[in-house]
Amino acid sequence: MRTIVLDRPGELRLTDTPAPQAPADDAALVRVLRVGVCGTDVHAWRGEQPFFTYPRILGHELAVEVVATGAAVANVKPGDRCAVEPYVNCDACRPCRAGRQNCCERLQVIGVHLDGGLREIVEVPARKLHPSATLPADALALVEMLSIGRHAVGRADLSAADRVLVIGAGPIGLGVATFAADSGARVAVADVNPARLAFCAAHVRTDALLDLSRDEAGIDRAVRDAAGGELPTIVFDATGNAGSMRRAFTLVANAGTLVFVGLVLGDLTFHDPDFHRRETTLLASRNALPGDFRAVMTALESGRVDVRSWITHRMQLEDMVQEFPAWTRPEAGVVKGMIEVLTGADR
Repeated sequence: MRTIVLDRPGELRLTDTPAPQAPADDAALVRVLRVGVCGTDVHAWRGEQPFFTYPRILGHELAVEVVATGAAVANVKPGDRCAVEPYVNCDACRPCRAGRQNCCERLQVIGVHLDGGLREIVEVPARKLHPSATLPADALALVEMLSIGRHAVGRADLSAADRVLVIGAGPIGLGVATFAADSGARVAVADVNPARLAFCAAHVRTDALLDLSRDEAGIDRAVRDAAGGELPTIVFDATGNAGSMRRAFTLVANAGTLVFVGLVLGDLTFHDPDFHRRETTLLASRNALPGDFRAVMTALESGRVDVRSWITHRMQLEDMVQEFPAWTRPEAGVVKGMIEVLTGADR
């Protein structure tokens, strides 16, 4: 079967690999329909992704169709179309027992620690499949990305009274903004890229857009203006940029909350007196939980959330070796790229 392998940073290869046969009792064989491309894939291609080894088959934002199920599987059946929750947890460690499977002590992510979905058929744990009778393949492939944003919003426990700043208008930041706005909060989105801000203005409900390419004093004023004269009560940083993450500490209101959604390869520092003076709550948000997947799929199925316009670039699986490097360049303007593994599957 056709498979894309990332042999080392910057080197993709199209090859034939054996298709898996009968699945394990608790697993399913699935045909891959779509694979969404995200920052994790780009960082891995560049050699900048933490917790990553080569060679690896990328692909964790997956839309799939069940081909066969193991003897113990009851939640899905052949023919079901599903989103995949790619976080394979142990179900035994303390976080798993506490319902925090997303930060399992032995977590392995499909497409990061385990080989992923850039191939035609893959075996996955059946408990990680979320079926939908109505969502098209494109939408199913976007569920994981949106679930990360929804989980981050849940971590912050925000309400309609909050004033929210989302830093970073990439797909994860747009997902955070979407579900923050869905809660009724006032939401501002900030970025240094005017094209990303323009895309956000056209496709995401927000109350303000902030250009962070201005000087430090101008940023502080703009952030206060967007939050009604005061600093925002909740700030999400979805940039994965160390400089942005350090500066985010200065943009949170006293008694406010800072949530790091993006991940940086390295250390972060902050000015402790200001951190204590504000009594800032600092949170990390990692991956998502099964409930986030279900909530996102409900929002998509009802039409309350519609992200079809976020897909700005497409390619076929067999074209990826030649065309993918161009997608990694900022001038390409990729918001969300989609790999079509099964040509002809509905969008």
